[in-house]
Amino acid sequence: MDQEDEELKMALRMSMQKESPEPKRSKPEEEVSGGGESPDVKNQRLQRELMAAAAEKRMKNVVVEKSGGGGSGVVECKDKSVNLVKGEDKNVNLVKGEEKNVNLVKGAEVSVEEANQLFAMIFGCEVTKDILGQWTNQGIRFSVDPDTSMGLVQHEGGPCGVLAAIQAFVLKYLLFLSDDLNMVSPSLSGKSARADIFSSLSEEKKSRALVRAMGEILFMCGSNRRVVISSLRTLDGHLEGSEGRSSDEVISKALEGLSIESAANLQKVLIINTYTSSVDALQRLEALLPVFRSRMGAMVFLISALLSHGMDSVQADRDDPSQPLVTAPFGHASQEIVNLLLSGEAVANVFDGRMDLGGGMFVKGISTTVEVGFLTLLESLNFCKVGLHLKCPKWPIWVVGSESHYTVLFALVTNVQEENELERRETKIRRAFDAQDQSGGGGFISVEGFHQVLRDTNVNLPSDKLQNLTSSGYIVWSEFWQVLLDLEKSSGGLKDPSGLMGRKVFDLYHFNGIAKSVLNGNQVSSLVQRPRLTKLRVSVPPKWTPEEFMSTGPATSDKDSVSEVSKPEPSQHAPLVDCIRTRWARATCTWEGDPPSIV
Repeated sequence: MDQEDEELKMALRMSMQKESPEPKRSKPEEEVSGGGESPDVKNQRLQRELMAAAAEKRMKNVVVEKSGGGGSGVVECKDKSVNLVKGEDKNVNLVKGEEKNVNLVKGAEVSVEEANQLFAMIFGCEVTKDILGQWTNQGIRFSVDPDTSMGLVQHEGGPCGVLAAIQAFVLKYLLFLSDDLNMVSPSLSGKSARADIFSSLSEEKKSRALVRAMGEILFMCGSNRRVVISSLRTLDGHLEGSEGRSSDEVISKALEGLSIESAANLQKVLIINTYTSSVDALQRLEALLPVFRSRMGAMVFLISALLSHGMDSVQADRDDPSQPLVTAPFGHASQEIVNLLLSGEAVANVFDGRMDLGGGMFVKGISTTVEVGFLTLLESLNFCKVGLHLKCPKWPIWVVGSESHYTVLFALVTNVQEENELERRETKIRRAFDAQDQSGGGGFISVEGFHQVLRDTNVNLPSDKLQNLTSSGYIVWSEFWQVLLDLEKSSGGLKDPSGLMGRKVFDLYHFNGIAKSVLNGNQVSSLVQRPRLTKLRVSVPPKWTPEEFMSTGPATSDKDSVSEVSKPEPSQHAPLVDCIRTRWARATCTWEGDPPSIV
């Protein structure tokens, strides 16, 4: 645009001077012959040419340029003509009926070198056709089942990490930010809240939520500065003249026979556009909804997220950039992919901050609080420690990881994460402790770090307690926590005058978008593509001290209270319950029907 303005100024200066500058364009040699032309005529002609050149550039839809330093070097496409939303209205202008023609904005190609780097980063140098088939046959589509109409359906194993992350952000908009979708928010408070509110969602509302969710994820991956949205060149021209057929049908037909088995295949079909305006990006995502619903949708979105973050930045985030992001032998999305979509950083770990390995080497965890969180069965098996950033997100929505699958856990109300005075104090102290924990969530810190925790939390330990805790040269969280529970509140200890110490009861919902085998007695019937939504009643017992817990009941003189809190809750068990207990210790869960499945 600056160049165009300069050319217009140059044309204006030419009209005011007697001699013209060196022209940027000249006509064919027909002008030279015939004895020449007068200076005025020549000046006017050059002026018209310069103005025509500027107008010609202004009418082009896109300007292609190479990205600047620090990024991935991917070809970017900056759209100069999509700012259609006027005034304060930032909502996506969804078109009724047929979607916008995705060919209105042409994309830029990626180079052979960039395609090679991208393909190797995702799939590695040796990838099976089965894994490629999983990732090129999974669209981002909502369930047609009324009970699970808010959920994304998974047909193939592998891309579940991408679908679950998008699903979590879709729920954020449907449940808590419905005003942004121009829809009346359902009543989600009180005991009468039910998940059947999803059965009333229109396709337009779900599409708005999906566009918002994808846009937020991509901007987060791009550090809120830019997004790169990828699409497929093979779709060019197929939507034009498609009257009488839906966009989904047209694109499905266009993708027949398309195979992505190498970087060369990817380079031939991939096109990208780059945006810095959220309005423009949302409009592009809206226009490409048929593409994301197609069998290539999950992979196209993953590529968009990786390019938004920058391929060099992705590799810099990772502990071992030599390994592919899609893991062998089953083609599952790695933790780096899930973390990128949840936090905007492609780190491999789920603890807060970073771990010092010594010698100036560190491994990275989650550096900031996130919008939607993450829980994993692996924590209950003591394979890892999920930090508070992922465990306590802004909204009560979590992607749940098992050994082989990702699903989503959520609440309809935000108060499931509300804390009483005791819990707030505990959270503050634990965050300060974890900030000094260089073991990656191992639960112990150095003496120097411990003194910093005491300063940050205004805890004044008696000298004998301080000496006992620091005598070994490191401080263990469980021992520190026990001391705080034993101390008087005036000395920094923790007491709960209610005696319940954080007891609560609430509902959670679990969504699994993949097809499961249906048991008919002892016989296993054929696979039925029907996602499952399970309601769980969760009861979190009082926060007893370790001694009280080991003695099966809290130390209190109130016999009625002892009876109430010691009475075992009727409970059921499934691996999901173990995941929930990593967030709410010793929680018990009940549900109706089949147990929720996280595989």
